[in-house]
Parts: sequence; structure tokens; C-alpha cells
Amino acid sequence: MIALLLPIALQAVTPAPPMLGPIGRQALPAKGCAAYLWSIADRQLVAMASATPATLRIAPEGKVADLAKVGEAGVGDLGFAASTSYRAGDMTATLDLTIVRQQALTDGARVGSATLRIDRPGQDSVILPLAGLVGCAHAAP
Repeated sequence: MIALLLPIALQAVTPAPPMLGPIGRQALPAKGCAAYLWSIADRQLVAMASATPATLRIAPEGKVADLAKVGEAGVGDLGFAASTSYRAGDMTATLDLTIVRQQALTDGARVGSATLRIDRPGQDSVILPLAGLVGCAHAAP
């Protein structure tokens, strides 16, 4: 009897499809740095945070949107704060990043950990764990 119930129990805890779709290929910034962030679950590029101008590109329900920075807190690196808030319309997003510099990475760094929280009125908040890399425009010698 338990063997018959197990598949049903596993179906009940299968996560819902992610609310963020892939944003597609993104270019390196002309100046400053950008954090390229992918979903840990499926390795799709789902967010790009630019330091200059301070924006966050995501694709809620598959529609690409750019959110402007509205606040930041904590010490970060490469033009990013430890926590940055963004807004577009009634949607707000908070990106928490830990940037780790590595000697083998030039003009960038690794994102040691990241979470993205998305809030919209009348809907559940969503918190997504992310991984990523920071790429920076090459500085002229």
C-alpha cells in the first residue's frame, strides 16, 4: 500500500513552474559591470543586474522587463551593493549578492551566492536561489 501512495505523494510536492522565464543572451556592458544570474534549478539565464545604469532585467511570465534601482544596503563589490531593491510598476524585486573575486577571473568575479525576491500586490512573493558571474567592461590600459 505504501508503494502505491509514494508516487502520489511525490507528485504533490513537485514545485510549480518558475515565474521567471529565460532572458536570452546578454552582452557585456559598455562600461561598468553586470551580474549574469541563472536559475540553480535549470541553469537558464533568468536575470541580469547592471551596475551602470543600475537596472535589473528579468522575464516574469516570459516577458522581459527592466526594473530601475530604488534602494541599496550593505557593502558589495564591483559597483553592486550586498542587497539592491528594484521597481517597475507594481513589481518590486530585491537582489542579494555575494561577489567573490578569484585570481583566475579577469574583468569580473564569481557570484558566491544570490537570491532574488519578487513581490507583486495580490500575489505570493517568490524567492529564487541563483548562481552567476560578474562581467565588467575591459578597462583601457
